[in-house]
Amino acid sequence: MLHVRVIAPEALTAEIETLLAKDEAVAHVVVMPGVARTPRGDMIEFDVVREGASDILDALRGLGIEESGSIVIEQVDVALSRAAGRAARRTPGLGVDAVVWHEVESKTGEEARLSVAFCMFMVVACVIAGIGVLLDQPILIVGSMVVGPEFGPLAALCVGAVRLRPRLVRRALLSLAVGFAVGMACTAATTLLLDATGLVDRSMLLAERPLTDFIWRPDALSWVVGFLAGVAGMLSLTSARAGTLVGVLISVTTVPAAANAAVALAYGVTEEAAGSALQLLINLIAIVIAGILTLLIQRLAWRR
Repeated sequence: MLHVRVIAPEALTAEIETLLAKDEAVAHVVVMPGVARTPRGDMIEFDVVREGASDILDALRGLGIEESGSIVIEQVDVALSRAAGRAARRTPGLGVDAVVWHEVESKTGEEARLSVAFCMFMVVACVIAGIGVLLDQPILIVGSMVVGPEFGPLAALCVGAVRLRPRLVRRALLSLAVGFAVGMACTAATTLLLDATGLVDRSMLLAERPLTDFIWRPDALSWVVGFLAGVAGMLSLTSARAGTLVGVLISVTTVPAAANAAVALAYGVTEEAAGSALQLLINLIAIVIAGILTLLIQRLAWRR
């Protein structure tokens, strides 16, 4: 269930009340005339089950409330109410299957922004993965996957493509390009610095690494894993299941592949760098295709 707080001009309050009264997915409507100061207007609060949220939010946006007031959406974890239960029973579908597009767009829009924090996370993740590659330590590879922030822009890219939001797509592509470039550059520089101090050397990269050499040797399963990760990641995003998303993050080798390519380039091992770059490309494409298809199927299934 979602809690929605609306600030609207007084002239729209009656129309909003009528709209809410007709929608069976809505419960717990509260109207407070004249309490809002910035912007000035009435405040209307209500709860709506997830499976009916998109329709009512579309209707509110159709009234132009975004320009004259505001719409704030919050997640409700527990609602002990007979009215809430009645709203859930009367609304077709299940909340766990519902895609609240406004919520998804807002989440991915924030994740797609190129920021200092995003670049720093990418640098830290790539450096950890680079060290993990040289030491042949899977635990460091897994750690880098969890730290890596790249799934946010990837999800935004999928949402932007499905919702026809070219600005969101451009923002996501910029974040991915800059983030990976900065992460790889810093990883290469860190590798050379550690080499100069004697902590690592080229022989570690050329040695047998049975636990991590899959990172630069892609095969058909790389595509399969990336595709399945894209499906699971998008489902976890649309159903707000963060625990599932963590599992997705540690199943794809995007950051480790980028880090391995950077380390290989730093030492001039072009064959391994090319293999890592191919692994990175395969995973990125598979995740995006899977994410787009998942959203399209969800939208079609929900309409039916």
